[in-house]
Amino acid sequence: MSLTTESATRPTTGEVFGYASQQIHQAASELWPDSAVRLGAHVPSVTGYVHHLTVGDRPLFAKHSMLGASLVSILRGAHGEWPVVEALQGQYADDPASLLAREAAQLGFLGPHLPAATPAGLSRGVLFTTPVTGPSLLELLLAQPASTADLLGGVWAALDTLHRPGAAELMADAVIGERSISGTFRRKFNGISGSVYIDHLGADRLPAHAAENVVVVYRRVVARLLRLRSRTMPSGPPSLSYGDLKPEHVLYPGGVAGRPTFLDPGLLTAAPVVDAAKLISRIILGLIAVRPGPKTIRAVVDGINAFAETITPPRATTADLWMRELMMFWLMDTVNITTTYLSAPATLPLPSQGPALIDSVGGICAVTERVSWALGCGRTPRAVWDLALRQVIEAAS
Repeated sequence: MSLTTESATRPTTGEVFGYASQQIHQAASELWPDSAVRLGAHVPSVTGYVHHLTVGDRPLFAKHSMLGASLVSILRGAHGEWPVVEALQGQYADDPASLLAREAAQLGFLGPHLPAATPAGLSRGVLFTTPVTGPSLLELLLAQPASTADLLGGVWAALDTLHRPGAAELMADAVIGERSISGTFRRKFNGISGSVYIDHLGADRLPAHAAENVVVVYRRVVARLLRLRSRTMPSGPPSLSYGDLKPEHVLYPGGVAGRPTFLDPGLLTAAPVVDAAKLISRIILGLIAVRPGPKTIRAVVDGINAFAETITPPRATTADLWMRELMMFWLMDTVNITTTYLSAPATLPLPSQGPALIDSVGGICAVTERVSWALGCGRTPRAVWDLALRQVIEAAS
């Protein structure tokens, strides 16, 4: 991700949001010409522009993707000035391989295999889906922390169809590989542009001294993770990974006793360990953001540990490879999302978790610093995992 030096040349939040909301309204009016379209609340996101709306009496969600890129990169000028972005977006929206066209295809594919949000229409680079109600996975974990291992096991069992060998062949034409953990990490921290990106972390979101500390720590952490990535052998053959397996993308319309329903897929060719890493990464960040108290933190972390043990391959050699991959991808995902929040312009509304994580960035830096160091200095994966969980408890407390 590159950054422009002149802020005046970057697209403004008003230009991007105004264009996206107009496209949502026009797309809905074209898809449902006999129904009144009313835009509701904006849903803050760093990736796409998301809105509640009603079409007639029907509630829907609308997601607009600008060039398949994050809103942060668009607003930072990584794709050019606004006239350039607007012209490119007109072409991109009609591309059958656009990000949201593939996401719509993925939702259609998931329907027969596991409960997922239902696509309602796709037009002008806007994907409409029907709302899914119910508590999220993180909300259930915080409400019933002793059930953490069981809840995570239920999510994992629901994804069994995707994780089977050969499953990737079913979605060969519609994977979203550019949103993978490792792909995002390499794109963010590649070469000179990656170094410049790190230099600007926290510039709009942190006091100067705090931003300087983040830059120093993340420069070391990123260098370690790039070395680890080049040396780590895969623990098994790739299958089909859900990709964007965040706790907020797993809802329970029937409550804790019901089956999970999945939102916003990012299916890609990858080993199941990638899904485990993202799920664990985002649950841990949720704990750090919410700080629910020591008993809840300990119970959730113990549940994560039990879950990880159940899905780790039984053979010792393969188990070591799996755990190294799990922790490497976990750290990479944590760095990916926290640096996105830290590099977001001050004018971009963040999800509720974003400001809380920025406020807790010192604890997050400590976790990534100590665990990445331990992974790179030859300790056994089990010893590093135990250290990592202790660091998480400290950071969330």
